[in-house]
Amino acid sequence: MISAQQFAEAAKARGFGLWSGVPCSYLKPLINYVIDAPDLHYVAAANEGDAVAIASGAELGGTRAIAMFQNSGLGNAVNPLTSLNAVFRIPILIITTLRGEPGGPPDEPQHTLMGPITTSMLEVMEIPWQYFPHKEEEIQPSLDRALEHMEDKGLPYALVMKKGSVAEWKLRSSPQPRPLPPSPQDVGVRGTTVTRGEVLSTVQAGLRPGDLVIATTGYTGRELYALEDRSEQLYMVGSMGCAMSLGLGLAIAQPKRRVIVLDGDGAVLMRMGGLATVGFERPPNLVHVLLDNQMHESTGGQSTVSHSADLCKVAAACGYPVTAQATAPEEVAAFLDSSDGRTLSFLHVRILPGAPSDLPRPTIKPPEVATRFRKRIKEEI
Repeated sequence: MISAQQFAEAAKARGFGLWSGVPCSYLKPLINYVIDAPDLHYVAAANEGDAVAIASGAELGGTRAIAMFQNSGLGNAVNPLTSLNAVFRIPILIITTLRGEPGGPPDEPQHTLMGPITTSMLEVMEIPWQYFPHKEEEIQPSLDRALEHMEDKGLPYALVMKKGSVAEWKLRSSPQPRPLPPSPQDVGVRGTTVTRGEVLSTVQAGLRPGDLVIATTGYTGRELYALEDRSEQLYMVGSMGCAMSLGLGLAIAQPKRRVIVLDGDGAVLMRMGGLATVGFERPPNLVHVLLDNQMHESTGGQSTVSHSADLCKVAAACGYPVTAQATAPEEVAAFLDSSDGRTLSFLHVRILPGAPSDLPRPTIKPPEVATRFRKRIKEEI
């Protein structure tokens, strides 16, 4: 058995500065230590897929990161692991527990199937793994093997933790209450004549030196690319709903740069818990722009349920200090112009359905997008 301090400090010495996860009793000592550590950053994710996306955003921003969760939630992380990390080649360290270990200690019935298939799932996703170290002399070699793979292949590596690997570590701190901002005024249902392309063109025109843009999967990324391909833009594919969490990790890792997340209504609804995580962390340099056409347009125009939800008020209730609505390009421009990089903000933009009939797909491959994105981040502002 090792101590949480021994592992966390060894990881910190290798550049791991951000940890994000969902609790498990096996992970409790590590999470408690990282929460209390003044020089480490722990982000409590709403779910396991969000933890992967948050860690991935930090990695893109130049900070090595760890996502940790119970193996019962590994399935939730499959989406970003296979369509974000594997596609863009974003290496993060995964720590997943082994509840329901075959031949191991008795466990709850929900782990009966997941226990035997955990390592097989990792192998199917082509994620190499080893057991989490349980002796002090195993810590450095295990981290070195993980980093060798991450740096050589640009892909995640997993440590699978058995029960009793880490000694108890008592949590000493407690989260400080963060008062909610006033609820935004009800402006009622507003019609719109603005298109997605007009909003994206307005966003590009309002970018400042040093800004970074994350565009959600589907038509948003494709249309942004078609308007003008830029090195500070990352066009997500797959990993639906993870744009806000990816942006959160990036904003934490790059506090001097404004991070603009271009999201969609279906994506936000899919992982709405991410709003609460962003609202709690409140990175002041994050601007979250939601393009809402009330449908899953790129998959055939099926309706979402955003028409029956006030997502602006949801964002405010989750802790976003600034929320606003827009239905015209000039309102979007004014909002971006007023964004000072010192206050987390959320803009809900009602847009018309429709996309250009000849809308191209990016010819630049996702790994190349990520590589030049990292290179752009390294440039001085």
